[in-house]
Amino acid sequence: MENITYTSNDERTFSMLCHLSALSGLIIPFGHIIGPLVVWLLKKEEFPEVDRQGKAALNFQLSLTIYSIVAGILVIFLVGFVLLGAIFLLGLILTIIASVKSSNGERFEYPLSINLIK
Repeated sequence: MENITYTSNDERTFSMLCHLSALSGLIIPFGHIIGPLVVWLLKKEEFPEVDRQGKAALNFQLSLTIYSIVAGILVIFLVGFVLLGAIFLLGLILTIIASVKSSNGERFEYPLSINLIK
């Protein structure tokens, strides 16, 4: 794990919010994508670490969406139900871990993340 040197507490806070805002998807449809997208778009020019963290959070959430669509199709074969549950838990746990690591000044690389936004 690589440690991050934040230029300010605001950079630390917004870096953490890039990840944490994805949890808004629990109550708002597509909030898991909209939350990180809004934080990233608002602060990416101001804070370089927010740019990096925002891209990572968005790539992971978009990847989870793709995986969920595939699992939704596999519901026909009943295996999709298990996959949807696993995807939900993986997303929840890794989002919380990334938020905590970012808050502590550590970089976190999401596993299984497709690099869609570079």
